[in-house]
Amino acid sequence: MSYLWQEFNIKTFPAETLVFRDGIFCEDLSEYKSVKYIKEKNLISVQKISKLPVHIIYIGEIAGNIDINIDINVEKSRVFMTMKTFNKKPAFLNIFIKNTGKKSFFNGIIIDKNYDNLKIRQIGQHLSANTGIFLKNRIAAYNNSETILEGYAEIEKNAKNCDSDISFSVLADENAKITLKPSQYIKSIPNSASHSASLYKPSNNQIQYLKTSGLSDIEIQKILENAFLEEE
Repeated sequence: MSYLWQEFNIKTFPAETLVFRDGIFCEDLSEYKSVKYIKEKNLISVQKISKLPVHIIYIGEIAGNIDINIDINVEKSRVFMTMKTFNKKPAFLNIFIKNTGKKSFFNGIIIDKNYDNLKIRQIGQHLSANTGIFLKNRIAAYNNSETILEGYAEIEKNAKNCDSDISFSVLADENAKITLKPSQYIKSIPNSASHSASLYKPSNNQIQYLKTSGLSDIEIQKILENAFLEEE
């Protein structure tokens, strides 16, 4: 998996892996035992107890309508997702996470460079107690692009002591159109439930500091963009 670090700056770790490139599942790059993948539904279903976490890796260009369905059905499962994508054509990314595994958690980070029209809709559904769903989104929206980000957290009845967090952060060109729609539907008392949405703008101090290094405006813009997208 070292090529993922070299080409896409993705940190890998001991895990069962499912790799998607340009929206296509790469069987030869994936290695998993406790997970079932159903291509027709683009469904990733955690069905067995495993000593290793599951790492879903999604890289490359996206376009058109893409559905990603993730079901966590086993207690104490650990599922991670890393998405580093870009779109130069209209794209609609629909991510649905259903967590029925008690004391299981899902932790995902979605990074996209939007040059056209992008809509991301995320639904995190807690169906058992002590489940966690954490989604962090960082989007760079370029000139004349349109970005719509929707996040729905659903904590169902009897799903007590859950942790839910969906965050959106956008670095936007002044001519980009941004719409942020966070929502929560809570029917049980959670341990924590939060949403956040923000537009990132570099400070004048950051820009002036980089200018003293003799960098051009284009170079400064690139450095600040990379720092935003790769922030831990």
